[in-house]
Amino acid sequence: MTTATQPRGGARTADHPVTTRSERLRRAARWWPAPLLVVVFTVPYSALPLPGLLDGPIGSPGNLQLLALCLVFGALATGYDLLLGRTGLLSFGHALHFAAGTYVTNTVMLEAGLSFAVSALLGLLAGVALSALLGAVSLRVSGIGFSMVTLAFAQAGSILVQRDPGGVTGGEEGRAAPAERLPASLVGIEHTANLYWIALAYLVLVLAVVQWTVRSPIGRVWEGIKENERRVEVLGLRPYGFKLAAFVLAGTLAALGGIVYLLLTGGATPQATTSDFTLSLLVMVVLGGTGTRWGPLVGGILYTWADHRLGDLAGSGAVAGLPSVLRVPLSQPLFLLGALFVAVIYLLPGGVVRLPARLRGARTSRATADREEVLQP
Repeated sequence: MTTATQPRGGARTADHPVTTRSERLRRAARWWPAPLLVVVFTVPYSALPLPGLLDGPIGSPGNLQLLALCLVFGALATGYDLLLGRTGLLSFGHALHFAAGTYVTNTVMLEAGLSFAVSALLGLLAGVALSALLGAVSLRVSGIGFSMVTLAFAQAGSILVQRDPGGVTGGEEGRAAPAERLPASLVGIEHTANLYWIALAYLVLVLAVVQWTVRSPIGRVWEGIKENERRVEVLGLRPYGFKLAAFVLAGTLAALGGIVYLLLTGGATPQATTSDFTLSLLVMVVLGGTGTRWGPLVGGILYTWADHRLGDLAGSGAVAGLPSVLRVPLSQPLFLLGALFVAVIYLLPGGVVRLPARLRGARTSRATADREEVLQP
């Protein structure tokens, strides 16, 4: 008995250092966002060119502006995924919360003459109140009814902004932010790096809030609602309150994003109120991967970058010199974006972030097939 158990104990002791080493590597891999965050933080100091991806050095003002927009929309898509990917709520009115943060902040600065800090706080509170009010009404119905109600609210808000009641929204032209009310460190092309860091801080905040809530007990209830809402009711919980919490949290994060967007673009425009804006967020989430940790972020960054870069490509001389049968469709950025989206959905079902898992699965299947061929007599 003793002799028989010795090898097992020896084998376990020999395997222990390997297990410990693998566990250490696994624990170290969990911290990979930290060094990446440091690299992203130092982008404004970089003069490294990325031909084909960006024009000129990474740290140039134009590229910092584009990268800041990518970060903002990546964060917006991550917040929107709280509804779509985490709770199973398809909202077509998410742009309204974003516009509330932008327009209320800008209007308070212009009309009341208050400072940016006070105006931003009021804009954020307006976003919270609006999301609570619209969520309380919209969530009385479910499924396609919920989507249609949010779409109706979004359309009403968009029409209201374009009608320019009292001259406070600027109508179809929008209104520029008053430079004298903004902090001096955020005005001017020489301060683009500061705006980039604000966008990065907003992204980090959204990721932290989303991950904390998803891992909390309320996040597990959201997952249950998405899988089977009736089962959650049977357990004695009221799905309405949990869905409202997700709706308000997503709307609050969107309103905060609208304030950051106001700083980046220097004004409020009606394009931010349209349902097309929400559809863009939906495309970002699906492109990256719904219900995943990094999918909406990746999708938001890729979509925003492609939107700007493909627009430059559409107006380039290379496209202008093509035959009309190719020049006409390629000169339309939306056509290029749509083709790219269809290609990704067809080739990468589940989103871009699931590509590594699919490659690993294919590699494992190939290795298993090769092993079976070797073992066959």
